[in-house]
Amino acid sequence: MKATIILEDGTELQGVSCGADATSFGEIVFNTGMTGYQEILTDPSYAGQIVVMTYPLIGNYGINEEDVESARIHLRGFVIKELSDIESNWKSVKSLSEYLKENNIPCISGVDTRMLTKKIRAKGVMNCVITTQDITGALGKQLKDSLKKQLQEFKFPYDVVKQVSRKDVDVIKGNGKKIALIDLGIKRGIIRHFVLLGCEISIFPHDVSAQTILDGNFEAVLFSNGPGDPKEAKGAIETAKNLMGKLPLYGICLGHQILALAIGADTYKLKFGHRGSNHPVIDLRTNKVMMTAQNHGYAVSSKKLPQDMQITHINVNDETVEGFCSPKFNINTVQFHPEAGPGPQDANYIFKDWVNALLCQSK
Repeated sequence: MKATIILEDGTELQGVSCGADATSFGEIVFNTGMTGYQEILTDPSYAGQIVVMTYPLIGNYGINEEDVESARIHLRGFVIKELSDIESNWKSVKSLSEYLKENNIPCISGVDTRMLTKKIRAKGVMNCVITTQDITGALGKQLKDSLKKQLQEFKFPYDVVKQVSRKDVDVIKGNGKKIALIDLGIKRGIIRHFVLLGCEISIFPHDVSAQTILDGNFEAVLFSNGPGDPKEAKGAIETAKNLMGKLPLYGICLGHQILALAIGADTYKLKFGHRGSNHPVIDLRTNKVMMTAQNHGYAVSSKKLPQDMQITHINVNDETVEGFCSPKFNINTVQFHPEAGPGPQDANYIFKDWVNALLCQSK
């Protein structure tokens, strides 16, 4: 079956459908990782987006039951150069194509992903539509015109954090520090790292109040990663403001941006974002460079920083802010993903540093 992708700038590409028979609108972005498509598919931070994989061969190790970052696929569409005919992995339980069809996610292969990536890099992210409907001929022209009109009217969902966050509180027992995790679209990899460090964690929905956290006798709070514009997560920003100075606060990705807004900094949308597992970041306190996994379309502005906010990490490629701390309010954040999944493990130590800091504070 054929599939078509249409960008809001008029670009139209035809390829082969290797996912669900469906039509889907979303914001098109690219990911530079060579592996990790299963983690990318299930990362809630991609909600509302259609992802182009720059690595040309995808699907060669199939789908397994372990490498998922949430319970379902969150992105709206997948674009690849070539789908592998076979999957070679002893853990594989199904093919990528089967997995996409089960989750009703359209995927187009056989298109020039290099051209698409260069276009996004030059023009910035834009909206697009993937469809498996026949848009050729006279009847197809009417359908194509309708899709283009819908594409012009498409808006990224403003309540996207609400869509990906859990509805109930989950508790994982442990003998270590008692930490509250606020689920803005949290990856399972983040949870696993705290569990491995022996922490007792309670995972709250995105709209948890500061008072609920304070009543729980927690020793620290983490604001997780997640999708969308941080300025639209007004409830989480308000919660962060009401917790500042009362508990140690940590943030990853969207959580980093929310804590920056809470302390009085600003955020802005990047032209094409950082998505992949090969982004170099330097820790300004140690001059140590690490390769990191990243997935964000917004960044914290380095201009007019609040007095109590100190930049700790920057991106080596474009010098964007990748982390900050506030000694006064006991805040520490990173823009990148220290849990990786997929990606290098250079930054895994950050979880241990955060928990060790809590141990030192309690002595």
